[in-house]
This record gives sequence, structure tokens and C-alpha cells, in this order.
Amino acid sequence: MNETSTSLKAPIAKKIPKTLTIHNDQRIDDYYWLNQREDKDVLNYLTEENNYTEAVLKPTEAFQKSLFEEMKSRIKEDDQSVPYKFNGYWYITKFEEGKDYPIYTRKKETLDAKEEILFDCNLLAKDHAYFKLGGFSVSEDNTLATFSVDTVSRRQYTIFVKNLITGEVYNDKIENTTGSSTWASDNKTIFYAKKDPVTLRSDKIFRHQLGDSSDNDKLVFEEKDDTFYTYVYKSKSRKYIIIGSSSTQTSEYQILPANQPTNQFKVFQPRVRDLEYSIAHYNDSFYIITNKDKATNFKVQKTNENNTLKENWVDVIPHRQEVLIEDIEIFKDYLVVNERKNGLNQLRIISWDKKEDYYLDFKSETYTANIGNNPDFDSQFLRYTFNSLTNPSSVLDYNFKTKEKTVKKEQEVLDSNFDKNNYTSKRLWAIARDGVKVPMSIVYKKGIKLDGTNPVLQYAYGSYGSTIDPYFSTIRLSLLDRGFIYVISHIRGSEYLGRPWYEDGKLLKKMNTFTDFIDCSKYLIENKYTSPKHLYAMGGSAGGLLMGAIINLNPELYNGVIAAVPFVDVVTTMLDDSIPLTTGEYDEWGNPNKEIYYNYIKSYSPYDNVQQINYPNLLVTTGLHDSQVQYWEPAKWVAKLRDQKTDKNLLLLKTDMDAGHGGASGRFEALKEVALEYAFLFYLEGINQ
Repeated sequence: MNETSTSLKAPIAKKIPKTLTIHNDQRIDDYYWLNQREDKDVLNYLTEENNYTEAVLKPTEAFQKSLFEEMKSRIKEDDQSVPYKFNGYWYITKFEEGKDYPIYTRKKETLDAKEEILFDCNLLAKDHAYFKLGGFSVSEDNTLATFSVDTVSRRQYTIFVKNLITGEVYNDKIENTTGSSTWASDNKTIFYAKKDPVTLRSDKIFRHQLGDSSDNDKLVFEEKDDTFYTYVYKSKSRKYIIIGSSSTQTSEYQILPANQPTNQFKVFQPRVRDLEYSIAHYNDSFYIITNKDKATNFKVQKTNENNTLKENWVDVIPHRQEVLIEDIEIFKDYLVVNERKNGLNQLRIISWDKKEDYYLDFKSETYTANIGNNPDFDSQFLRYTFNSLTNPSSVLDYNFKTKEKTVKKEQEVLDSNFDKNNYTSKRLWAIARDGVKVPMSIVYKKGIKLDGTNPVLQYAYGSYGSTIDPYFSTIRLSLLDRGFIYVISHIRGSEYLGRPWYEDGKLLKKMNTFTDFIDCSKYLIENKYTSPKHLYAMGGSAGGLLMGAIINLNPELYNGVIAAVPFVDVVTTMLDDSIPLTTGEYDEWGNPNKEIYYNYIKSYSPYDNVQQINYPNLLVTTGLHDSQVQYWEPAKWVAKLRDQKTDKNLLLLKTDMDAGHGGASGRFEALKEVALEYAFLFYLEGINQ
């Protein structure tokens, strides 16, 4: 199927050349005008593209509906989370049949107590096309809760206060926040972070008094460095309010006793370029995960709460070359460390009396395990999560004393045909062009012949040190059961193989991210998992940049590509510091105001490298209100591709006119987007049921 075999005319965007000059270099951008969100011509163009996409995929409409119902039917509609206890109450999130949004509840002291409904998001969402509860925070006396709401999908939340005893929502209303807030010990002082209305960078921490107008809120900290963002939270010990400031490579914290909310915050350790640290309070000490003293993969240190400067920090777990420390959880008798070795998560348990030091055993070649929600220091149990490409997600409690694991909940797959033993998963290692071994996690239905005819969907992200671990998905079964092989490529730019793996995939080494993905693709073809006729690639956001780069470099390897909310106009965006998030990204991509970074970014930026060549079939998705990657990046990219490409393959742009970066907000609405993506892949494969 190709564009000319339909009688449909693809939309052609008008050209209004704009010359962009920096470093004596000129770029002509014919589609710069598309960045006017309110402009009638822009909205008309996006609507035309939507209509075109709908028309081209019209033959798949019934299949999309049945895919949606199929994926939805596997999900337990009346479902609830595993309860956790905090400050005298059990907290439970539940879903009810036929409803799109969660209901947050609690029970006092025992699970047999009467259920209190805190927030029914179905009621809160009823008048909105988009709805997101940003989070809620309960006061220490358990009578009040702050909660935050976004009804636009630009991640700008409004905070409200609810009386949990009477149900009354007070007049307090705080706009343009990150959505999170935290209570001081007095049950009437609230700390929260506000965003810059233009860049959406969270740059100010305020203190609010219950019942007062937010106009009177006191500014307690302003983050002046525009490469940092700031946030505020309470320590697990509930003794401290903590303000954090972070950039890609540097962090800083300030602390304040929670029972002295009007006092001054004290800097824990002043920021030092490239010094990263995070803090956890217990008894009279702070435990610190840090890269201090060239601890590339991080180490754990501790210091007395009254002497917090770095010269006072002493090792608890020293740095190890081959092990990345990702997280810690502190209990009264034990320290639990979330480590990563050779790509795999490990949970290490160390008793404070030094008598015990061991790892939990996970009998699997490729899996994901993480520390869960453990708000209580005194607990005898570690709550953690486990899943793999073939194992549904489980929440488990591990008893420190008896060493027993109890499965508190395993994700139910409502499909009588599902049997995890029908699928196989493993790790493969491709050799990249510079000799480095790049791991892939792969899953497929048993019985498939590896003869080069199988369709493969290859997925990756590869930026910000963000690691896509192998995880179970009921939705993905719709691919696997129709013969697809699913592959996650753990390319450089993530931290799958430790911090150096990330360092080797950013700034002036970013090209490794793209070539790793391509070299994984070549491995899959050479080893008969698939062929270029049946290989598909998918990525979103910075993973959409990856998609744009690989089709400029090696378009002939792929039959189809899905680029979701793709970051593809890298040079222009990184030169515009009024766009949300730009300045905070300089440590990831480089600051193109410096010529060396400008030239390097320009060498791979997908929009700047569109050529007159044959491209694969493409489905590009975006959201009009996206605050992370502005809608005009994919819109401009599609317009330019359509003008330049020399093939007759499909080029489709779908803009959600209601949503932002995360897509639709309803529990099942998002499945419609997946059904569209899968229908596109199946269409290209000639699979129609």
C-alpha cells in the first residue's frame, strides 16, 4: 500500500522561507510559520493532515476498533492497588468497571475499617476533554489534603485544598504549579513549586498559609540559573522539608525542620559543577547517593544532620566500577540498595549491624526489579516490584526476618488464551561499529522460525540516562500473537550498562545513540530475525529524534517507522530559550550558541538533514498542547519530508487537538492511540485481523 495507490491528495504546506543565521551559517526554514499555535492557517493545516491520515487508514477503521476492544478486554476494569500504610492509614487506588479514571481511598488503621473516598477522578474529570490529578499530599494530622489538577495537558497544575473530614474544598487556589506540594508539621503551612509561565521551568518555591490568598504567598527560594529546575518535598522521616535544585549534571539541596516552617532553609552542600547527590534522612544522619571523588557509578555516604558539607561525608558503600547505584531505601534494621550490574537490576539487603549482606535472587535472563513504596521505617517488609517481557508485573513483600517472599498482587491478564510459557525472552548482543557490545531484550511467541520473514518492532529511547528496562505489557500481546517479534535496544544514552553508557551517548558523542540502534537493526537482519521488508522502528520524544536520525542515515533498513511526539527540530529548539525546557537541556545536547555544539547538533538534527531520498512508511503523532516537544516540530518535519522525499510510501501526521506530551488522559483513551499505531504496522504487513 502506498500513497499513490490511494486517490487521496496529501496536504501540502505552504512555504514561507525564513532565514536563520548564527556562526556565519545560514539555514532556510520554509515551515517556521507553523509555530503559531493560534493561527488559523496552522490549525487548518493540522486538521487537513488529520483528515488525510484518517482517510488513508480508513480501511483499518474496523480493525482499530477491534484491536482497541481486544487490548481493553485484557485489562481488569475493577482493579485496585496493593494497600500501603502511612501515618495510621491504609491507602488504596482503585478502578471501577466502565470508568476511565482512578478513585483514591483510605482506611483507618486496619483494612477492615470503613473506606473513605479521598478523590474520585471520574467526578473531577467529567466536564473536561483532558484531566490529570497531579498528586495529593495529606497533612500530618490526617484531616486535610492538597491536590492538583491539569485540564489542558501542559503540565501546569492548579493546587486546591480539601477537608477530608467534611469533604469541603476550600477557597485556596494556587495556579501554574508543578502539581506537587508538601505540608509542614503545623498542618496549615504548604510548600510548593511554581513554573515560569513561558518556559514552564519550575523556578520558584513558595510558602502558602491555609485560608490565605495565594497572592500573599511568600517566595522562599528562586532558582536563578536557567539550566536548573527546583522542587520541594518532605523527608521520609517527616523531620525535614527539602528543596532540591537539579540540572543534568549538578544538584543542590536545602533543608528546613518541618516544625519550623517560617525559618530560613539551610543549604545542605552548595552546588559544584558536575557534583551530583541525593539525600535521605534517618535518625540523626543523612544518607547520600553521590558521584563525589570521581565515583562515576555513584556511591553511598553518610553524614551527621548538623554537619552536611561534603568534607564530612563518609563512605557506607564505596564506588564500584561495574555496579551503578540507582536508589536506596532505609529501614530501622536494614539498608536496601537498588543496583544495576551488567544491565540487570539487583536488590541488595544490608543489615545495619553488618551481619547480613546479600542479594535477592531473580531467576531470569532479562527482567526488571525495583524498590516499591515503603513509607514506614519500622516495617519488617521490603515492598518491591518484579516483571519481565514474559512475566506479568508483580508486587511482592519480602520479610527481612524469615526471608520469605509473598506475592501481594500479580497483574491479571484477562485472556483465556494467555499463558506466559507460550513466549520466550532473552538478551542478544550486537557488535557496534566501534566494537562495543550493545544489548537488546527480545520477546516472541515460541515456535517462530528465524528465517528472515518475521515482522520485528524495534524500540528504543537512548537519552537523559533514562533506561527502558524489559517490562511486561498486556497491550503488546496483540503484536506477539500476530507473529511480531518485539525488541528493546539498550543503546548508549541510557544507563543500562552504568553511567559511562550514558556519557557515551550525549553531547559530542550523541551519534553513538543513533548508530547503536542501526547496528542492532543490522544484527537482527543478519541473524534472520527479520529483513528490511519486515523491520519496523518506534520511538517517542527524544526517541522520536532517534527515529528521525536513523531514517536519514539508513532509511533502507526499515519498512515502517512510528515517531511519537518526536523531538526533530533540534537546532532551532535549542537556540530558542523561550521554549519550555530548552536551557535545562544544554548539558544533554550542548548549547548551540557555541559553534562546536551548533555544528554537531546540525549534523544529526532530523529536520535539518531531510534529503531527496526514499524514506520508509511513516506515522508521526503529536499533541497540540505538548509542553515537552512542541507540536510544530513534527508538523514542520512532515511538511519538509513530503516536499523532499522521492518515494511513494505512506507519510501520516496525527495531531491530538486536546492532549499534550503524554497523550490522552482517560485510562482506556490511550489504547485508541496504540490501536492506531498497531493498525498502521499490521496494514504494512498485510495483517488485517
